[in-house]
Amino acid sequence: MLNLDTHILINTVLGKLTAKEEAILRKTPVWAMLAIVLWEITKLSQLRRISFDLQSPVIKDFLSQLNILPIDASVCLALKKLDFNSDPADEIIAATSLAHNIPLLTRDKIIKKSKLVPLA
Repeated sequence: MLNLDTHILINTVLGKLTAKEEAILRKTPVWAMLAIVLWEITKLSQLRRISFDLQSPVIKDFLSQLNILPIDASVCLALKKLDFNSDPADEIIAATSLAHNIPLLTRDKIIKKSKLVPLA
């Protein structure tokens, strides 16, 4: 299973993944994302930074194929272990991968420097 961050989800829907990202996604066919990504998609749509929202057919179809992971106690405890500081949503996404030992596919340069978060 792969944990997809918000930018990977958006670029998957828009068809704007790198060749490396596409290869990683093909290699691991089971994908997940944290519930907070739904909030981020909603906010980005409200701010008109993306052209779709959770009601768009393409995103509804894509989301139906994903495992949606909750923010639970293990994720919140993993936040204390992170070796970086960032946007709170990014920290929660990274902590989810750490708590559940699920590789995270991200473009975030801060997260990618982590020595603890399992990365795809």
